[in-house]
Amino acid sequence: MALVRILVDGYSLLHNWPELAPGAPRHSERARDELVQMLTQYHDVTGEPITIFFDGAGAPKNTPKNESSRAVEVLFSRAGQTADDLIERAAARFRDYGEVLVVTDDFAERDIVGGFGGSVASCANFIRMIGNALNDLSEDLKNHNRTEQNKFKRSK
Repeated sequence: MALVRILVDGYSLLHNWPELAPGAPRHSERARDELVQMLTQYHDVTGEPITIFFDGAGAPKNTPKNESSRAVEVLFSRAGQTADDLIERAAARFRDYGEVLVVTDDFAERDIVGGFGGSVASCANFIRMIGNALNDLSEDLKNHNRTEQNKFKRSK
């Protein structure tokens, strides 16, 4: 069954992915932008909608507003709530529509979501899933290009 949505704890994933935005602080705009770009590529391969949640309470005034696209939605928590609160609420609401996958290394969060039937993945496993999906796409493109080149060579 296809996933209804992937819910990602953004800072949890960033802290576990040092190869993404190397040298940039994990709470920086650059790191967040690279994460959004990578998850957009993953969406392009899988077609699964993704929501990334960031803790926004106490963030600097220049913290971006929530962003939405068909592929990836980016949400920041407000004062008095955490990204975990938003993830739990979203996972509970989506469960009536099908399977959701929550990506976090917060064990309490994984227990809560798993407790009401949601699927959970560690950040390391999700990073591997992304790498595998992008590698598969690359191989598919190489094979397609090779086939097209052979067709061109035969038609001469």
